[in-house]
Amino acid sequence: MPQAEIKDWTWVLERRCPECGFDASTVPYERVPELLRENAAAWPAVLARADVRDRPAPEVWSPLEYAAHVRDAHVIFGERLALMLGDDDPAFANWDPDETAERDRYAEADPAAVGQALIRAADRTAAAFAAVAAGDLGRTGRRSDGTIFTVESLARYYVHDPIHHLHDVDR
Repeated sequence: MPQAEIKDWTWVLERRCPECGFDASTVPYERVPELLRENAAAWPAVLARADVRDRPAPEVWSPLEYAAHVRDAHVIFGERLALMLGDDDPAFANWDPDETAERDRYAEADPAAVGQALIRAADRTAAAFAAVAAGDLGRTGRRSDGTIFTVESLARYYVHDPIHHLHDVDR
């Protein structure tokens, strides 16, 4: 199950993820929107599986819960991008994915609705990242634990999340 956001995953910006194999350090910013859309297109098949609500272990999310998390990550990172482009060095509100999963009852969601919302959110956020002017890639924002991101590093950090979680559900 994903940990609260303040767990430091920023190392994914520097090296290959040993679990999913994705290496954000090699991804040019311009590829992020394409990767987001490709990943989003794979989720409806996951959400159509017979085991969509099954947790492989009590502490591991089901495919449905992971998909709902990915949907929400698309929304959150789209909001963070908008803050970075609209304000100087904004502070992001903390986001606890586990708390959100419980509060929003991810496990009880309609898989088809989650899939449709995931694709829409991914497309909106991909379009927003694609529209960023080259001169704005260095704009900054801060996570609640003080970690500073540029628009470019935020994009590469963020794209790892849906890719990693698709790997999680394909095991």
